[in-house]
Amino acid sequence: MSMSLTSIVYLFLFFFATAVSRNEKLSAYEELQRYDFPMGILPKGVKDYKLNTKTGEFSAYLNSTCSFKLENSYQVNYKPVIQGVISKGRLKKLSGVSVKVVLLWLNIVEVRRKDKNLEFSVGLASANFPIENFEECPQCGRGFNCVDGGNNLVSSF
Repeated sequence: MSMSLTSIVYLFLFFFATAVSRNEKLSAYEELQRYDFPMGILPKGVKDYKLNTKTGEFSAYLNSTCSFKLENSYQVNYKPVIQGVISKGRLKKLSGVSVKVVLLWLNIVEVRRKDKNLEFSVGLASANFPIENFEECPQCGRGFNCVDGGNNLVSSF
């Protein structure tokens, strides 16, 4: 009898630990990956986020405005709050992200994953970039780098 009681206790503890781990909040970068996006479309340093899993509406929060160069040609700017609607392979109704094209700052309003590319739309025009360009998180002011101290991947806030 004591053996079966012990087994029941271990089984209960196993299920309890599993349930607790399922309730832990994923990082914003892990959520992006769940929707088939690379984590590098968000800069390093997201301090928090909100996601309505039913509607896909989200908000991501940075400490301040973030700016960096993409592929040594496009200047990208993130406001402290980034909002939009996410679904598998698609970010739409984006606000808080802009790109400098020639002399104009244009809002990126949609991002779509198309096979091994990401298509960034500013409304009437769009540009495609290989998804491999976004495997690392850009670091504000310095470009792409998801590594903290050279060893640890930064994926939480």
